[in-house]
Amino acid sequence: MLRHEFRPGRALAGLTMLALAGGYAAEAAGAWKVPWAFFLPVLLGGLFLSATATWTAYMVRRRRDARKASAENMEAPASTSGSHAIK
Repeated sequence: MLRHEFRPGRALAGLTMLALAGGYAAEAAGAWKVPWAFFLPVLLGGLFLSATATWTAYMVRRRRDARKASAENMEAPASTSGSHAIK
């Protein structure tokens, strides 16, 4: 059993930050010469992808939990007369 659930948005955000750090380190070492404006789209694109992955995972988890709760609740309803009043 897993200790915690997988969070794809956090994984993508982490990979984006690692890529940016690697790019900055390569430029600082002189191994790679790129304009500073290259890093801004990488940052914004990575954050957008991580937000999209987080939203998608949330919707999938929400739907899965709703199906599970619906399947577990197979008893008779609280009131069969149509009235919700407690008598």
